[in-house]
Order: sequence, then structure tokens, then C-alpha cells
Amino acid sequence: MVNWASSSTTVITTVTKPTPNETSKPDTITTITTKYPTFRNSSLKTVYLWLAGKRRDDGAEGLWRIHDSLYDLTEFVERHPGGADWIRLTKGTDITEAFETQHIRNKAELLLPTFKVRAAQSPRNVRLTFHEQGFYKTLKRRVSEKLTELDHRPAKISELIQDSLLVASFTLAFAAVKLNSFLLAAVCGLFLAWTLICAHNFFHRKDNWRMLIFNVSFFSYREWRISHVISHHLFPNSMLDLEISFFEPFLCWLPRSPRKNLVQRFGSWIYVPFVYTVMFFNELVKRVIETFYTRKNMFHLDDLITLILPTFMYVTGSSNLKTVLTMWMFIVLVASFVFGFIGLNAAHHHPEIVHSGDLIPTDIDFGIYQIATVIDRSDIKGSQFQVLTSFGHHCLHHLFPTMDHGLLSQLYPVFFETCAEFQLEYRECPWWRMIIGQYQQLARIDPITYVPSKKFL
Repeated sequence: MVNWASSSTTVITTVTKPTPNETSKPDTITTITTKYPTFRNSSLKTVYLWLAGKRRDDGAEGLWRIHDSLYDLTEFVERHPGGADWIRLTKGTDITEAFETQHIRNKAELLLPTFKVRAAQSPRNVRLTFHEQGFYKTLKRRVSEKLTELDHRPAKISELIQDSLLVASFTLAFAAVKLNSFLLAAVCGLFLAWTLICAHNFFHRKDNWRMLIFNVSFFSYREWRISHVISHHLFPNSMLDLEISFFEPFLCWLPRSPRKNLVQRFGSWIYVPFVYTVMFFNELVKRVIETFYTRKNMFHLDDLITLILPTFMYVTGSSNLKTVLTMWMFIVLVASFVFGFIGLNAAHHHPEIVHSGDLIPTDIDFGIYQIATVIDRSDIKGSQFQVLTSFGHHCLHHLFPTMDHGLLSQLYPVFFETCAEFQLEYRECPWWRMIIGQYQQLARIDPITYVPSKKFL
């Protein structure tokens, strides 16, 4: 369905159009972009190289693009309520999807005319649409009205859960090194993974101290704000999704991945646990290599947060540095495995979920595309703890990422109402089916056709 051109900046997309005898058959496409992302095939895939590629592909002309207009937000950078980095990092790119999802109310939209420069000279590179009467904009208006009625107490519970997990992780680390117990260290690794997953709930929002918790073990919240929030969340399972390309060529979820061979399709079933286990260390190694490669320091002061846990273990639990380092590395390995196992089996990889290479309607609505790329877990919705530590309420989280996970359950009535109005099927299944489905997706090479009103599961 997709013919990859030799150029790294061009993608030739097959568009299926109705014949005279098939007037009811909709036009379909196999990718949401009109160009093959620049630098996607680079041997060193980093968030900053990804942004550099978007600056070449997005037609923002050195400014900030929203829909078909260009804006100069330079004077607004330091005044942005969510934090300066969101605006500073995205200069020269199309931020349409980020702007729409990060601002539920229309306050930001009313400010835009102040910064408008002119109309863009080229069409958008991304085919996702935001028609005023379309699914996402309709749902967004209804959710905006719903915000005044929400019970915000669950958001406080989210904070309590996050803080408790952090304290538990440090307590278990102390006990593990004090008693020289690898069993306690393994439990500590589990709690540390839960802590980081829960912290993901906070780095989606305006700057806050809890987002820094994500840095406790080799991760960087600032880089994940690009790879996860700006890339994966806005363009899941597409060529623009860094959480797809980062794992290639070892894990190839796209059915039409170039060079997807038998080892990648079926051998990955064997080595995927190893990929989970080294995820945390890979983040560190990648930043070191990038610093050496670009001659620019990719580390920041908040990266030192990673050293707080082993320092705490050394000061409180044992003065033997070798013992501390050994126990710390074991904790990180376990935490990495748990994080990867939960995260990569959370919602996006299943043979009935849309990935680039599958057929989707032309100019698909942004919200419908999000639904197409997610199958929610049905077995955790009754527990806020499980939702926070398992990337729960995943579909609604993609649609409204700045909202606390604890509040999302209150949106289901209006969400289901809007889905019914637009004849969309919301899909969910138990976790064990997602785990099996992830392996099936690694092996899948045949494209599927996404029908929004068809319930696959």
C-alpha cells in the first residue's frame, strides 16, 4: 500500500478512490503524512533530530504554524502559562495538534490573532483534520462545558498516590541495601516503575515539581515531553511517532516496515523482554552518544535527579559503594522491565489497531484517528491506582492529555454520547489480550482497513 521512495524526505502514498460503480466506498490513505519524515531513517534517532526534521517538513517557515496560519510567539514564550519550553522547543514547526489538545477551553484561541503573521504558503504535512462540526471539536466543546461540573477531588488522590509511590520506592531501596536483599530490591524496582508511570500524569501539564520525579531513573521529562507528548500522543502509530521509530529495527510494529524480516517478526517474541530491561539504560546511552555526536551537551541540571536514589541508599543504608551500585543497577533493571512490559502492552499494539500502512479514511478527524490507534484496557477502570500505574483511560488521555487521569472517568458519558452520534466504536479488552496482541502485531505484515463504525473486538 505504501511505496517507499529512496529519498528520506518523500513518501508516495496510495490513495484508494471509488470507481464509478463503487460510489459508496470512501477514499483511503495509508499514512497521515504527505512526506516521509526527514531524518526518520537516521542511525541516531533523537528528539532534537526529530524536531529538526519537522522544521524541514512542516512549512512553518521559522515561525509557529497552527492550521494554515503562521504565528510569531517569540514575545509569548516566557509568558506561556504552561511553561516556556513548550513554545521554545517547537519554533519552526506545525503545532496544530498540540495547540488543539493542550487547550480545552478557547482562551488560547482568542489570543492567537494578536500573534498572527500571515497565512502559510503550503498545505499542512499532516492530514489529520479539526473541522468545527467534526468529532473532536464537537467532543472538545462538550468537555469544556463539562469541566465546571467535575469533582476535582480525584486529582488530589492522584497526587497522594504519586507521593506515596515515591516514598515507598525510597523506603524499599533503603531496606534492600540495608538487608542486602535482592527480593526487596525487586519489589523496589516494581514500585519505582509505578512511580515513573504515575509521574507521566504530571509532565503532560504545565510545569510542576512532580514532573521532575520522572527523572529518578535515567529518564528525562524534557525529552519525553517531545518523544511522548509532542510526537507519540499527537501522531500515534504513524511515521511521526518516535515511540515507534525508537525501537526499530529491533521491534517493528508497523506492518509495512521496510526490511521487516522473519527475525523481526517472530524472533522479537524471544528478545522483547531484553528490550524492556535495557530501556532505562538506553535513554542514558543515547544522550551520551548524542552529546558526543553533536558536540552539544544534552544533559541538564535536573538529570542529576537520577543520582538521588543511589546517594540516598549510600548515605542511609550502606557505606559500601560496590554494594549500593550493584543493588541500584538491579533495581533499575527490574524497574525498566516492568515499565516496558506495562507501557508497550498498554493500548497501542494489536493486530486490530491502526498502524501506518493500514487503510484509513482520507483527511481523518484527529479524534477518530486517536480512537483508531487505541484499544483500552477494560480490567483497570475501577481503580484509580491501577489507572495511574498502567497508563489507563488511554483513549481519553490521548484526546485530553492535560487532564489528570483521576478526572477522566467523569468524561465517559459525554464521550460515549459523542461516539454514538458520530457512529464510532470505542474498543476495550482485558490486558492479557493486549499482551498477546502485541506479539501478533510484531508479526503482522498484511494491512487492515479501519472502519470507524465497525467493532473489531
